[in-house]
Amino acid sequence: MISRVRLRRGGERIVRRAAGRLRPVWPPVGAVRLGGLNRLEPISRSYGFDRGTPVDRYYIEAFLQRHAASPDYAAGDIRGRVPEVGGDAYARRYGTAHGTQIDVLHVDASNPIATIVGDLSSGQGVPTNTFDCVICTQTLHVIWDFRAAIRHLHQMLKPGGVLLVTVPGITPRCNPDRDLWGDYWRFTTLSLRRLLEDAFSAEGVQVEAYGNVLASIAFLHGLAAEELSAEQLSPRDPDYELVIVARTRKDG
Repeated sequence: MISRVRLRRGGERIVRRAAGRLRPVWPPVGAVRLGGLNRLEPISRSYGFDRGTPVDRYYIEAFLQRHAASPDYAAGDIRGRVPEVGGDAYARRYGTAHGTQIDVLHVDASNPIATIVGDLSSGQGVPTNTFDCVICTQTLHVIWDFRAAIRHLHQMLKPGGVLLVTVPGITPRCNPDRDLWGDYWRFTTLSLRRLLEDAFSAEGVQVEAYGNVLASIAFLHGLAAEELSAEQLSPRDPDYELVIVARTRKDG
């Protein structure tokens, strides 16, 4: 009896697969024209910086804008004392609330804009329980021990402080980071959530992704966000996670 059931179910699967092959596909095979994308070299090897705003930066900026501080502290996370990892462009752009103090955390003491010299991997030089909000964009993938980095990002926050973090999903090789620091990892919403929940309470972790197949193709070719419309950039397809973003709060 068991063998008959297995045979019947196996036959049903074969029939379904055959039926799928008989369905017409659209566009028909061979009818797709790739136009200017029919090339082995990308249109730009600088991620679109030479053409405008890179597509991944468009999504990162949209994420940070949602959490930007207001002048009266009525809303927003980017306020109080705010360090940005590696630079200060986003902290200055979105941390506009009165009294916001911006710091730059960098591993290299020779960086002229660094106000805090610290190593997220080892924790050396990283302050404890100090900051209201930490901005960490496109950094964890160039750190070999990213789990330690997440623990030290947690360590930096005051109780109740917020971490805003972004990581790459679909991306070309990261230059010049690969030669300066390394280029080790790519992430998904599932992996970033699991990693953050190891350091933060699960209730405070919010993870989402931006991207769709067209935006991913454009980014891989080095097209700029300005070359696509909002209607092309805005839809999110969970099968194409171009940039993964997260907001998480330290207990307290």
